[in-house]
Amino acid sequence: MKRVTTFIIIAALAAGAGCVTDEYGNRLPLNNTQKGAMIGAASGAVVGALAKKNGRNKGALIGAVGGGLAGAGVGAYMDSQRKDLEKVLASEVQAGAIQIQKVNQNNLLITMTAQTAFDFNSTEIKPGFYGTLDKTANVLVRYGKTHLTIVGHTDNVGSNEYNQNLSERRAQAVNDYLNNKGVIPQRLAFSGRGETAPVATNATEEGRRLNRRVEIIVEPIVADNTNQGPG
Repeated sequence: MKRVTTFIIIAALAAGAGCVTDEYGNRLPLNNTQKGAMIGAASGAVVGALAKKNGRNKGALIGAVGGGLAGAGVGAYMDSQRKDLEKVLASEVQAGAIQIQKVNQNNLLITMTAQTAFDFNSTEIKPGFYGTLDKTANVLVRYGKTHLTIVGHTDNVGSNEYNQNLSERRAQAVNDYLNNKGVIPQRLAFSGRGETAPVATNATEEGRRLNRRVEIIVEPIVADNTNQGPG
């Protein structure tokens, strides 16, 4: 398995899905400033993911997936993948088990919540979440011209070192699950951010739950002569 050991990824959930709590534990909607900060952090981190991709052996990656995407086909391919994910995971999205967000023009952010994916202080994927991951994997296998970077996050309970290791092992668990479901290893990388990228306050249990998450950044694999950025 390919392991990414440098900073890569996302510091945000989908803005409409996040929430914070007051001092009594009651849910409060995010204000516009908080939503903007989350989306801004997500977009900036995706740029970091793309920069890291440039450091990989792009030629080998393109060869492994049978050629890269080109031109207008990049956006159409990723939009189609997003719609298929939203369709097959509609009930899970509604229940808050998973979130799907389009970020940075042609990339997708899939967020697995700790509420459903992992128990507290555990790196074992909950059996009840297998079905959700199976649906996700089926779509990701069908859309094989993408690279997946899986990143784990924790709350701030425990030492920095412990949380870093925990986040890496959670990310690896998802990485290995997707590989076992048919996603080829050349398309996979994983990393951990520990407690360094919270999306909510760690002062409440609800906030800590939001911070305990695993995210998958889905990037199109583009041909060498394709400019993915804005024209």
